[in-house]
Amino acid sequence: MEELSHYNAIMNILELPAYLATRRNHALEHATLKILARNYDDKTLAGHSNPTGFFIFGDIATDDLRNAIQEAMTRLRAGEHELAIHPGCGTNLATSMVLPATFVFAPLQGARTRRGQLLLLPLALLLGAVGFLLSKPLGPWLQRNVTTEADLGNLQVTEIRHTRKGVHRITTKN
Repeated sequence: MEELSHYNAIMNILELPAYLATRRNHALEHATLKILARNYDDKTLAGHSNPTGFFIFGDIATDDLRNAIQEAMTRLRAGEHELAIHPGCGTNLATSMVLPATFVFAPLQGARTRRGQLLLLPLALLLGAVGFLLSKPLGPWLQRNVTTEADLGNLQVTEIRHTRKGVHRITTKN
C-alpha cells in the first residue's frame, strides 16, 4: 500500500501546472525539432523548454519554424506521440552518464582501502557497463513517462519570436 502512495505522489507532481506545462512544451519542442530536421539535416539544432514555452537554437527561418510547430501540434494531437521522444534529449544524455557512474561508484564505496578499491575495480567497471546498457531504454522511458507529455491538452502557441541570430523563443499558454 505504501508503494501505491509513493506512485500517487509522483503522479501528482507530474500533474502540477508548471511541471505539466513544461512537459507539454518539451514534447512540442521535440516534435518540432524532428520535423525541422527533415529540411535542416545539415544544421545543428537544439531546444530548451520551460513552463511558458521553449527555445529553438539553430540558424533557421522563422516561417519554417512556424510551419514545423503547426505540423508538430497537428501530428501530436492526431496521436503520433513518438514524435515527443527525441534521441538527442538531455534526459537520454543524463541517464547514460548518471546510471553508469552510480553503478561504478556504488561497489567502490564499500572498500575501506585503496587496495580494496583496486580489487573491486573490475566489478565496478562491469557494473558501469551494465548501467550504460540499462540507460539506453531508460532514457526514452523517462522521456515518455516523466519529462514530456505528448497529450498537449489546450496548449496554444501565442508567439514565435526571433530573439537573435540562431535563437527563437516560442511562447505558449495552456
